[in-house]
Amino acid sequence: MHLSTPKSASAQRVSSLKCTAKALLLSSLNFADPVEVIYKPGKVAVVLSGRQAGKKVVVIQQRDEGTKERPYPHAIVAGIERYPLKVTKSMGKKKVAKRSKVKPFIKVVNYAHLLPTRYVLELEGLKGAVAADTFKEPTQREDAKKSIKKAFEERYAKGTNRWFFTKLRF
Repeated sequence: MHLSTPKSASAQRVSSLKCTAKALLLSSLNFADPVEVIYKPGKVAVVLSGRQAGKKVVVIQQRDEGTKERPYPHAIVAGIERYPLKVTKSMGKKKVAKRSKVKPFIKVVNYAHLLPTRYVLELEGLKGAVAADTFKEPTQREDAKKSIKKAFEERYAKGTNRWFFTKLRF
């Protein structure tokens, strides 16, 4: 039989403070609340899995609660499937135009497969291009890709958001 030694008053106070601190911490964590919104429209993220893994995307619409078809938090994103190639001063206009092309993609991605970055893009030309019903019809999807390609190439030609148009090196 093991006899326990009585605790001092200060030791009892410390253990009771630890218990109340732990209880306060657990009560403040409400797991039913949605996670803080990270993926706002314009936020740049990196796709972590799938065919476009390692590609940079910009969030066009976010669905934090999910939808009936997709009952998980997800985002409609537009990204770059094929990045523009390096351009030098000695290249002619025709070659520069060919190497400055961008191949875009649009996709619905689960939040779990996105890695947010600190970068944000302005979405003037992209907001109206893609909607939730764009993915139902192939012709609408192609039209959306064309408008996104045009917006991306204009932005690349201006020289803004240079990081977004460079391939990830890892």
